[in-house]
Amino acid sequence: MPGASAIEDALARSRLAAAVPPNVREVCARLTAAGYQAVAVGGAVRDAILGRDPGDWDVATAAEPDAVMALFPRTIPTGLQHGTVTIVTGRGAHSHVEVTTFRGEGAYTDARRPDHVRFGVPLVEDLARRDFRVNAMAYDPARDEVIDPYDGRRDLDERMLRAVGPTGDVYEDAVARFTEDGLRVMRAVRFAAALEFALDPETERGIPPALPSLAKVSRERVAEELRKLLAARTPSLGLRIAHRSGIIQTIAPALHAGITDVEHWLARVDGSPAGTNVRLGAMFAELAPKAAVRRLDHKLAKAVDAQLKALKFSNEEAQLAAALVAIHGCTREPSWTPAEARRVLSDVTRARVPAAIAFVRAEGRGDLAELMTRVENDPIAIGELAVAGKDLMDGLQMAPGPLIGRILAALLNQAFEDPAINTRDELLTRARTLELELAR
Repeated sequence: MPGASAIEDALARSRLAAAVPPNVREVCARLTAAGYQAVAVGGAVRDAILGRDPGDWDVATAAEPDAVMALFPRTIPTGLQHGTVTIVTGRGAHSHVEVTTFRGEGAYTDARRPDHVRFGVPLVEDLARRDFRVNAMAYDPARDEVIDPYDGRRDLDERMLRAVGPTGDVYEDAVARFTEDGLRVMRAVRFAAALEFALDPETERGIPPALPSLAKVSRERVAEELRKLLAARTPSLGLRIAHRSGIIQTIAPALHAGITDVEHWLARVDGSPAGTNVRLGAMFAELAPKAAVRRLDHKLAKAVDAQLKALKFSNEEAQLAAALVAIHGCTREPSWTPAEARRVLSDVTRARVPAAIAFVRAEGRGDLAELMTRVENDPIAIGELAVAGKDLMDGLQMAPGPLIGRILAALLNQAFEDPAINTRDELLTRARTLELELAR
């Protein structure tokens, strides 16, 4: 019977052989037949070994871009200066295979891409320029061989993230990898959450020296990493590291300054429904003032919306998260009436009611969440009243004008107090009285 390492090697190869898509296998086979080493690399290799569903597959090869394009009839010169060619193998999802030439790299002046690359390096050197050892493994489909020069599989077994590099000193390698591409510190905390791995202490120690590089990274790329982190089952596994290492202070200084209870902050995010929108609001809820309020603070919501848009979140993401931050102050009120709950939901708007209730529940206010659930089907917008402007004009013989809108707003305010009045006859009766009062 083979030893444990042999069994693990066989299991890894079996999972990889089953997971590599036919088009990726064919790309590698054609390159190999032409005399060029070609291997699958990156996160897909890692995920296949872990038994997870791999995402996109990338190929690395000894062939230079011109040779790659000569071997395949349909190619896209995605990034020739960095050695990347995309091969079109069919139609639909996953029909494109990105192929990159083995390369060494120069300095990263912009903390994003190398200033120059050099081709002709061996695979082991190409793997050393990646971020973590678990991502520095390769699989050769032609030889059914796992190539793991930096003990990435050991790190998978230990559920540990360690920086990769040629020196073998984890701290030095971490500083080098994180400094040359500032986004890698975001990837570190995202992988910690998504894979549920610990971050090696020496690797984490390499984050603070690289924060100036993170500050240079485009906000779009930072926002995308935050989305992926918040989609993890337990975002706190990454957010805790992000907070203590200075990442949060770098990308969102106002949020960092507002966090007074880290454990409560993390629990709120973890307790929110998986996905970006509600968790984004939970993450930034610390921006809300500490005083309790009974209505949404629209000025606060506008300020938070601006901050999130500056981080390049979409309008919908930013607006919803900003509304949830404003709700955070409301959850500090110890007692609520049904009318107050309806008014808050009205401020949130109908489309965001489910998110608001989920957020309030994650805040630990199950009582308020239940109250909101009981009243959520009551009218909370003028469009949900049993009468519209035309009904007032026809029923009360009113002329078009701003008075119509004022009457409808007043009727909605009355419906907040007693939703049972939301019938056509009752609202028209009340509208007659309001017409006289508001026209004075």
